[in-house]
Amino acid sequence: QVQFVESGGGLVQPGGSLRLSCVVSGRNPDIAIMAWYRQAPGQARERVASISKTGGKNFSDAVKGRFTVSRDDAKSTMYLQMNNLKPEDTAVYYCSNLGGTWPWGQGTQVTVSS
Repeated sequence: QVQFVESGGGLVQPGGSLRLSCVVSGRNPDIAIMAWYRQAPGQARERVASISKTGGKNFSDAVKGRFTVSRDDAKSTMYLQMNNLKPEDTAVYYCSNLGGTWPWGQGTQVTVSS
């Protein structure tokens, strides 16, 4: 079983920044592509960023140019640096593999509000 533990969320003003962390624990398979997802109230979960073991990255149009993603496989950790945050970025953020085929963690709440 693989567990994902997200942290780093909080309340931030528009234009601010946050850095989220995702620690993978448990029976840790070789996760080729890890991804960040988010789910706003009343909306479906959406993928916002992904990163492969070789460093290939993809971002949704909504966050492109504002968010960056990185991973440290030695620490079993993935990061999401979020800059120039907007109110529409408010959501619970989750991490998983690409496709989200493992059980979801508890997520970390990001609230962007003045």
